[in-house]
Amino acid sequence: MVIPDTADAAAPAKPTTLRTEQRAQTMVTFRQLARCESGSPDWHRLRDQLVAEHMNYARYVAARFDAPPGAAEDLAQVAYLALVKSVDNFDPEYGTAFIGYLTPMITGEIKRYFRDSTWDVHVPRRMQELSLELRGATEVLFHRLGRSPTVAELSDHVNASPEDVVNAMEASGAYSAGSLDRPSISGDDSSAPLGELIGDEDKSFDMVVDREALKPLLARLSARDKQILLMRFFRNMTQSQIGEELGVSQMQVSRLLTRILGELREGLDEES
Repeated sequence: MVIPDTADAAAPAKPTTLRTEQRAQTMVTFRQLARCESGSPDWHRLRDQLVAEHMNYARYVAARFDAPPGAAEDLAQVAYLALVKSVDNFDPEYGTAFIGYLTPMITGEIKRYFRDSTWDVHVPRRMQELSLELRGATEVLFHRLGRSPTVAELSDHVNASPEDVVNAMEASGAYSAGSLDRPSISGDDSSAPLGELIGDEDKSFDMVVDREALKPLLARLSARDKQILLMRFFRNMTQSQIGEELGVSQMQVSRLLTRILGELREGLDEES
């Protein structure tokens, strides 16, 4: 992010005399606006005139920031909103030129936009601001040192602890999120979308605890009871088929299953 240092440094180059005359005329227009009744035709005319005269400057200040891809026009709109607010709130009797008042207003609004509207994943405000500050600090130190700066060097430059610097670097990864529709293999559009490779909830996990709890209870069953459970729940045999194999009636098989399952439930309840 590039931030204008002063109003004069940020303004497009113009002859000094012309710039002075324009600023003087701006102050005259603001004083005329202050004498108008709010909402009157003259008030709207002068207000619109001031906004129109400074739109190019607002766009110029916005262009000094490194906008994310496709967001340049958004930054310009944020700058225009800051311009309108500045025109509405500026006091010509305060003793400050309008450009000197407008520049930090636009800068502040754009910083706020970066902080609140451009992060795909919410992170603490301090980490957002430090992350953006580190981007500029990294460029400055790289040109100064001729190499990538260390965490300690960045820490000294931005006056933050090394731990905060590391956290801010990690937080910068949350600035933009990748699409789940993008190919899982970079450059291969025929590969499966990334979203198809993300695991889903496995309902079998819920059965693991139950199975582990049942193991000691099943071990205590008689051989006949184990055989009945095996035939019913693992071989999917009907009660009539089980009865034929054991030489008992279907009714007796039903009673045996009810008793066995009841004992298992009681055992689970006692352990829980």
